[in-house]
Amino acid sequence: MSSPSLGEPSGTDNRAQPDVSAQYVDTLAKVKPLLDIDPPLAGDQLAELLQIAAVSSLGLGLLDDAESYWRRSIAVNPGFVGAYVNLAVLLKGLGRLHDMELLFRQLLEVHPDLADIHNELGSVLQNQGRLSDAEAAYRQAAQLRPDRAEFHYNLGVVLRPLGRWHEAVQAYQRAVETSPRLVMGHSNLGNVLKELGRLPEAEAAYRQALAIRGDYPTAKFGLATLLISTGRFDEGWRLYEERHADPDSVQHKTQNVIGRPRWQGEALADKKLLVWQEGGLGDAIHFSRYFAWLKAQGAAEIAFACAPQLHRVLAGLDGVDVLLDHEAGWAASRHYDYWVSPLSVPLYMGTTLETIPPPARLTPNPSLVDVWRDRLAALPGGRTIGLVWKGNALHQNDANRSLRSLAMLAPLWSVPGVRFVSLQKGEGEDEARTPPAGQPLLHLGSDVTDLADTAAIVAQLDLVICVDTSIAHLAASVGTRCWVMLPAEQTDWRWMHARTDSPWYPETIRLFRQTLDEAWPAVIERVRQACAEAFAG
Repeated sequence: MSSPSLGEPSGTDNRAQPDVSAQYVDTLAKVKPLLDIDPPLAGDQLAELLQIAAVSSLGLGLLDDAESYWRRSIAVNPGFVGAYVNLAVLLKGLGRLHDMELLFRQLLEVHPDLADIHNELGSVLQNQGRLSDAEAAYRQAAQLRPDRAEFHYNLGVVLRPLGRWHEAVQAYQRAVETSPRLVMGHSNLGNVLKELGRLPEAEAAYRQALAIRGDYPTAKFGLATLLISTGRFDEGWRLYEERHADPDSVQHKTQNVIGRPRWQGEALADKKLLVWQEGGLGDAIHFSRYFAWLKAQGAAEIAFACAPQLHRVLAGLDGVDVLLDHEAGWAASRHYDYWVSPLSVPLYMGTTLETIPPPARLTPNPSLVDVWRDRLAALPGGRTIGLVWKGNALHQNDANRSLRSLAMLAPLWSVPGVRFVSLQKGEGEDEARTPPAGQPLLHLGSDVTDLADTAAIVAQLDLVICVDTSIAHLAASVGTRCWVMLPAEQTDWRWMHARTDSPWYPETIRLFRQTLDEAWPAVIERVRQACAEAFAG
């Protein structure tokens, strides 16, 4: 038995009509006397009239009345699928997900073979974050109708965050086998295969998605980052640049805000260039290495519009004439010939794995170094290690990249001859102020004003250990060794694949990678062992 999908309630006519409210009023006036006559109408007939009354009430904005009529319709005819579906639409519009769940479960008791309803139930459960329950509903839908690609696709979507990677691959493969032109299926298959390290298969899935729809931004971005992360910069940078063409992208919106031509490799002699920060603070530091090259192309002036936290630490950076915040950058944009994102410059410079420019050298302000030296003097003797265990909670991958708590780093305190400094800012500061017993910690993060302060501290440390956040880029650019703990899921493309070093920071960065089948304690134990070896004696 099939059922209508959730959309507009059946029986409504959305075409503009004169006096439509009057028609609803007239319909209700005719139907209402028939709803309570004695003897009552037959169940099927009464259910249909209640359906008409519900639709008319909905048209008049009488939502409580509409809900009441649909529930009465279901009561007199529990098998009336249309009444359930129309009521579900109303509940969805009101955000009443729990009531939708109960309604669908009620319907499935009567008609357990409705694959569409199992699928809709899965969607409701998924939207409530109940992924295991959603999985069960999607599986039932797919079992009932194995020919429906969207059911297999939806199953794959919930299996991935459940960590069921191989099952997600199977679900997406079933989806694209059932519907070979399902571009989302090929693209998501590529995403999961990439996480599993099955890179040739992931590349093939992305390319298949783009063969179906050449402008599909998700597949284009996935393929671009895969290629860059494997050192295939030529095609990778070109595909990465096409993020500007996606109307939903931040980059596309930036173009509308700035209103100036985007620089795409044109001659810069005697031109004024506005460089606009893309991404987070770490991205800005990472790609600041390209300013010197831009200036060498003959630009008359280069301004960098970026977050205020960067201004002092980037002051005097080779190639930058003016530092602006974003509001000032927007106000001044009309004075510039072009604008560009720093993340676009590698394409136009022709950067390859062998020609990556060295990181910009950030020299801390000597007066700030003196200020923080006095604070660091409070520590007992030994090697000093800076710690950052959480990133910005708003980052799209923060749930994977950040540690749950400072307490997880407790094994590091067993290494003799070292002492620890907290550079934590924002998330995690409360923990740092009152560290667990047995984890003495000098917390400086709360007193840091901006990244210039952090740079002055980091320059005086022997090592920084952090999750994948901006401190890694800052430490490496200051010249302090930095060990970065990378998450298994959605590892950033710049850290490449299966490497313990970084071609972006060959002298300073060491990578500790979490695998898909291990928890953070295993990674932290490897870091502890490395500390013991590095600071032995």
